[in-house]
Amino acid sequence: MMKDTEMIQGYHAHVYYDPKSREAAARVREGLAARFEVQLGSWHDKPVGPHPKSMYQVVFAPEQFAQVVPWLMLNREGLDILVHPETDDAVADHLERCLWLGKKLKLDVGGLG
Repeated sequence: MMKDTEMIQGYHAHVYYDPKSREAAARVREGLAARFEVQLGSWHDKPVGPHPKSMYQVVFAPEQFAQVVPWLMLNREGLDILVHPETDDAVADHLERCLWLGKKLKLDVGGLG
């Protein structure tokens, strides 16, 4: 059954980093804040939820996708980034309806469903 994109309430980008790449993650974060009206989540210096490494979340509206995602593609500084829609199925959003910039990381979605 085909799904309508109207079911997408927004998007999340999870920017992953480690101690060595935290400065790069900070530059990406500053660039996002300077250019877009996005919500920047807290820095999580340890794995949280389904995410296997340190990250922060970026929340943006569906109409911002065409600006935010291409900017991340060009300015991710080698960081791995998960981009997924926000719908009523968090597991599918994270595993099946997502795109990865950089390396795809293994998520633990057991707590999402």
